[in-house]
Amino acid sequence: MGEQGVRDGAAPDPEVVSAFVERFAGQLVEAGMARMPARIFAALLSSDSGVLTAAELGEQLKISPAAVSGAVRYLVQVNMVSREREPGSRRERYRVHSDQWYEALGNRDQMIKKWEDTLREGVGSLGADSAGGRRLAETLEFFQFLQKELPLLLDRWREHRERVFGAS
Repeated sequence: MGEQGVRDGAAPDPEVVSAFVERFAGQLVEAGMARMPARIFAALLSSDSGVLTAAELGEQLKISPAAVSGAVRYLVQVNMVSREREPGSRRERYRVHSDQWYEALGNRDQMIKKWEDTLREGVGSLGADSAGGRRLAETLEFFQFLQKELPLLLDRWREHRERVFGAS
């Protein structure tokens, strides 16, 4: 057996993959993600194809179809995975894309804009000189900063990714 549970030229040992999935999912949970979406995301991310059906996810993670469905609904909503039909079948499969982090961050634009609008209203309602108003103003400034800097950072990431991994 080669490095980290990978058999010479073969797929990784399923036990090694399972240990990784649970460890990474645990870290995602610590960061605030719900447990089941975290496990499914980690399983998709670590799969050879990046695509699994609900049945495959259920079997690998030992969870019910209902648990898969609810977790995938969340992951699709936050743009971390996409749902697609299996060719020639009515079954759905779920795909994690190599640029999922980029997409997840890039698609936050509308939500951040809503937060900015609400924070701006909050500053006006509480008064910019109140303690709460100052905290809201600082939070608003942070999101405005993020809106300005994030596109530049994502452009730099695309350039870096292309240098390291080639064109996608």
